[in-house]
Amino acid sequence: MTDPSDSRLTIDLDALSANYHALRAAASGADVAPAVKADAYGVGAALVADRLWNEGARSFYTARLSEGLALRRSLGDRDATIHVLDGVTPGSADVLVAARLTPVLNSLPQIEAWNSQARGGRLAASLHIDTGMNRLGLRLEEVRVLLAAMDRLKHVEVTQVISHLACANEPDHPLNPKQLERFHEAVALLPQARRSLANSAGVFLGEAYAFDQVRPGISLYGGGPHDRPDPRIRAVVTLEAPILQTRNVPRGESIGYGATFTATDNTRVAILAAGYADGIPRAAHPRGAVWFDGRRRPMLGRVSMDLIAVDITDCDAARPGAMMQIIGPDLSVDDAAAAAGTTAYELLTRIAPRAHRVIL
Repeated sequence: MTDPSDSRLTIDLDALSANYHALRAAASGADVAPAVKADAYGVGAALVADRLWNEGARSFYTARLSEGLALRRSLGDRDATIHVLDGVTPGSADVLVAARLTPVLNSLPQIEAWNSQARGGRLAASLHIDTGMNRLGLRLEEVRVLLAAMDRLKHVEVTQVISHLACANEPDHPLNPKQLERFHEAVALLPQARRSLANSAGVFLGEAYAFDQVRPGISLYGGGPHDRPDPRIRAVVTLEAPILQTRNVPRGESIGYGATFTATDNTRVAILAAGYADGIPRAAHPRGAVWFDGRRRPMLGRVSMDLIAVDITDCDAARPGAMMQIIGPDLSVDDAAAAAGTTAYELLTRIAPRAHRVIL
């Protein structure tokens, strides 16, 4: 049974497909391998992978081993390449082999573990080379040491070399060309391997960053590549919540916890059945807004666990049961995230399971 006071999360798979093809058109002929980690940024990894397989995607990226296993189960006997970005973590090697998952090797110990796991045969893997992010990956000097002792790679088939851009969402950032230069140095050491550097924003940096494969995430799911709305990217997720009650707040009275908002005039207010338990950041006040009846309407006071107050002064259409858009085509995930001082990535992955899901 659906509770009429539930928030509603609508997922538009046609928009997802349109974004995939927009990224493919911008990728200068490179293969597009969707990042479906964190349950496809909260959209649903099984749902996303099934649809994008039908659109032509054959490689996918997960973060955790558990995500890779779940994706392999959901894709069934389809011959997808599923990369696990965490690589070979302790105790995972047998499971990776059994599930036909491809680890992204991030360190010399991981390489040694995978080399040993091959037991005299050969196992495929991607090699992650750090070009400036300083998270996972081997430094260039470690790669040179590795290649000087090739027995450490004797049973590993490095099918792909990857790195990750730290500042691609800022096209003019000086670290972008610096990382590109270092990546060229890296791939020159392993010339037979495929190459992958660009995330969503990297796709739009131009052909020089495309190489053989790109790994978009946020822009598949509706986030602009530069942390702002982009006309090339369609909204995939629409989060709405119903009005529970409308009320009149007299001038001089406050709304919500901490009395952080005081009405400067008589104000009509709608109380929505959604809050930070649904994934709406508490920090959305005071810049947050919803979309209703053709315009943005500001949130008033702090976001509560289950409730939000919204200014509906002079809005006759606002009645209990009416749905207000919190994220969607009229109020982009980038704008909603900026109002809360965060990013579209965090906002999408925060959306809670209690939102009733509708698939288009």
